[in-house]
Amino acid sequence: MLTIGRLAATAGVTVRTVRHYHHVGLLPEPERDASGYRRYSAQAAVDLIRIRTLADAGVPLARIDALLHAQPTEFAAAVADIDAALQRKIDQLAESRRRIAELDSGERLVLPLEVVAILDRMRGLGISERRVRLERDAWILMQALDPQVMPQRIRDKNAGFDDPETTRLYLACDRSVDWDPHDPRLDRLIDDLDAWEIEHAGDGSRPGYLNLVSARISEASPAWQRIVGALVQRAERRRTAPLP
Repeated sequence: MLTIGRLAATAGVTVRTVRHYHHVGLLPEPERDASGYRRYSAQAAVDLIRIRTLADAGVPLARIDALLHAQPTEFAAAVADIDAALQRKIDQLAESRRRIAELDSGERLVLPLEVVAILDRMRGLGISERRVRLERDAWILMQALDPQVMPQRIRDKNAGFDDPETTRLYLACDRSVDWDPHDPRLDRLIDDLDAWEIEHAGDGSRPGYLNLVSARISEASPAWQRIVGALVQRAERRRTAPLP
């Protein structure tokens, strides 16, 4: 007869594992003997080894009891079913690994290739990775909240980077990220950006996602917060100004 410690050692598991198998009903717990100890038979050791072997093979504990008492044909069918479930899990993990491998830039997974090309173009122009990430976030928001405008925005963005003045302003904003928000250079930059906004003004409407984009940009830099705030105020004044 075996103590619980000897039983566990025989099967290559811990005493805690044996007690867990008692708790879930896989292994019967013997009564205590006259000395107050629980003693296990050789059959208990065999059963425990079978349980451990099935568990190590990936069989869910909830199915082990049925397998222990199954006829050969039932056992084979159950094992085939469990193997199929494991294969599905392997396929899911392989797909997860493939998707994780695409996260090298975090862009190709969620954005169209045309947008990824724009982000790469920004890098090629010398725009910082911090600003590129903000641009990426803006595209993610646009795709989620206003997807129908994506094709036109892609065309507009590429056209903008074909324009030397647009590119200059992007680079100027990028350099201003660490400026003090009261730096006088920001006044000139705000004027230049406002002039660009007036020249490229559309119908005056403001898509909802732009509010989130502006908030995301403002969070990144006190200087950029001042720029965004000043441009929003100027645009609002123009919108509400009485007609001459």
